[in-house]
Amino acid sequence: MGSKIVITTRKHDVAMKVGCSYNMEPLPYESSKELFYRRIFGSVGKCPKQFVEVCAKIIKKCGGVPLAIITTSGLLANKVRNIKDWYEYCDSIGLGLGSNPDMENMRKILSLSFYDLPAHLKTCLLYLSVFPEDYEINSGRLIWRWIAEDFVPPGEGDQSLFELGQSYFYELINRSLIQLEKDDEPGMLETCRVHDMVLDLICSISREESFVATILGDAKQNTPSRGSKVHRLSLHNTTWPTIMNMSKLRSVTIFGDSIIKLMPSVSCVHLSPCIRLQS
Repeated sequence: MGSKIVITTRKHDVAMKVGCSYNMEPLPYESSKELFYRRIFGSVGKCPKQFVEVCAKIIKKCGGVPLAIITTSGLLANKVRNIKDWYEYCDSIGLGLGSNPDMENMRKILSLSFYDLPAHLKTCLLYLSVFPEDYEINSGRLIWRWIAEDFVPPGEGDQSLFELGQSYFYELINRSLIQLEKDDEPGMLETCRVHDMVLDLICSISREESFVATILGDAKQNTPSRGSKVHRLSLHNTTWPTIMNMSKLRSVTIFGDSIIKLMPSVSCVHLSPCIRLQS
C-alpha cells in the first residue's frame, strides 16, 4: 500500500526545502468554539449562559491555534464555578501575566521558536512587546523603529538599513512569529499583528530581562519599582508614571493622545541623553 511522511514545521524555509508545502490556516471560529466547549462542557449546548460572552472573548484570543485552545480549555476546566477567574484569565492573555502551570507548558512550546532565533531577531521580536494587544503594526514604521533603536547594524554590500530591516521582518513572518495582515503592495503598506499567545510570551521575557516596561491603566499601581532598570517605556492610555530614576531609559512609546498633553517636559526628568519619544 505504500506509506507517506508528513513533516510539520513553523519555518517556511524548511517546508520549501522539502519540496512541497501546505500552509495551515487557523481553525475557523465555529471549529474553535466546538473544540473549546467540548473539552470544558462536553458540548456547545451545555455551556452556561453566563459564560457565553467570556468564552467568545477567550476563543478569539486563541486565534484559531489548536495548541492555544487545548491549553486554555484545560486550564479553565477546573474553574467552571467562578466566572470572575475566567475574566481575569482573559484579561491577562497577551500581557505576560499568567502563571498557571498549563500556561507555562504552552510558553515552553512556543519558546522553542523564540530561542531558535539568532540574537538580532530575538531583539526585534521582543521590541514588539511595546505594542498593545491586537494592534495593527505598520511594517515600514516598525522597521524604522528598529533602526532608531540600533537593532539593525549596517549590512554588507549595497543593502540599505531599511532593506536589511525588511529582511528581518520577513524572517519573523516565515517563522510564524508574526502574522502578515495586508499584502496588497510590498513595503510600507504592509501591516502585521502579534498573536496573543506569542505576545504573552514576549511580554514575559521582556519583563524578565527589563527590555520593555509596559504601563497600562492605573500608573500608580503598575509603575515599576524605584530600583527597576527601565530601558524602554510603553504607556497604554495611562498617565505619566512617577519613576524616580530614568537614567537608563532609551525610548518612550505612547498610545493615547491625552498622555502627551500631560507629559512633563523632557528637561524636567532625568533621562538618558539618547532617549527617543515615539507615539
